[in-house]
Amino acid sequence: MKNMVWTPNAEKDQKANQYLEEINHAPYEVIFAMGIALFCLFTLIVLVGIF
Repeated sequence: MKNMVWTPNAEKDQKANQYLEEINHAPYEVIFAMGIALFCLFTLIVLVGIF
């Protein structure tokens, strides 16, 4: 079995890091909007259920 030796590949690593910076972000706006929508839906169901 060959020895594993890590050799940096600056160009490839830089491209991968740039891609991850552009793509890998949590959609906080969507999560927040879904939370508000679910809260409003729950409130509507409760209010309709009372009357």
